[in-house]
Amino acid sequence: MWEGKTVSVILPTYNEKDSIRKCVEDFFATGFVDEVVVVNNNAVPGTAEEVMNTKARQVFEKRQGYGYAIQRGLEESRGDILVICEPDGTFRPKDILRFLSYADEFDVVLGTRTTRELIGERANMGFFLRWGNWAVAKMIMLLFNTTSLSDVGCTFRLLHRHVYQQIRPYFSVGTSHFGVEMMLIIFMQKFRTIEISVNYLERVGVSSVTGDIKKAVVLGVTMIAFTLRFYLLHVILRREIPKSVELDTSHDPYIGS
Repeated sequence: MWEGKTVSVILPTYNEKDSIRKCVEDFFATGFVDEVVVVNNNAVPGTAEEVMNTKARQVFEKRQGYGYAIQRGLEESRGDILVICEPDGTFRPKDILRFLSYADEFDVVLGTRTTRELIGERANMGFFLRWGNWAVAKMIMLLFNTTSLSDVGCTFRLLHRHVYQQIRPYFSVGTSHFGVEMMLIIFMQKFRTIEISVNYLERVGVSSVTGDIKKAVVLGVTMIAFTLRFYLLHVILRREIPKSVELDTSHDPYIGS
């Protein structure tokens, strides 16, 4: 709990069997987290069992994709403050305090992995990823007149429940560039937002996206194309952002507490 508000952490998992248990335990160990919702997105064998040995609540999302997993986790969460992260060992759960310290003043707190001093020696943040994320972030700043941005790909972020409730109807992306869509909708809704630096470390295992340079390039191009199209439709042409079909909340029974 933080300042009388309950805190939920949403963790999507696909290929994090060897790191997810420690991640969940480390979030609870901070003393600020009331619940951890793990979204099993067709995860590798053994992942569900690892989660069962923690206090996390596990739900299943059969539609494959980062966006679908995060949407399911947000839908299932119960907290007043919602924190999204990834359980692959790249982020330090104790950095949640950095986010919470801004939660009283801001509606949304975004993380950035581009601060050189906080990038681990073996972290997957080479020249292409670092400067590619920076370039797209600056493009968004220019187009949408946003707060200072340096990283569009950071998946560690915080938002208040009222923000989620207002942006939820507009979600349309179920895949890896969902994070950019969420960011753009937040900027269009004019929520008070800040970006803060977080630690970024070596991943446990191999990422299904950024671990493959070709997939990382495709994701980068997709982010740029999506951003430009979003800008054209909703800023230049002033079309309303269409509301998406209601998220299907039918799912397998919970595993764990």
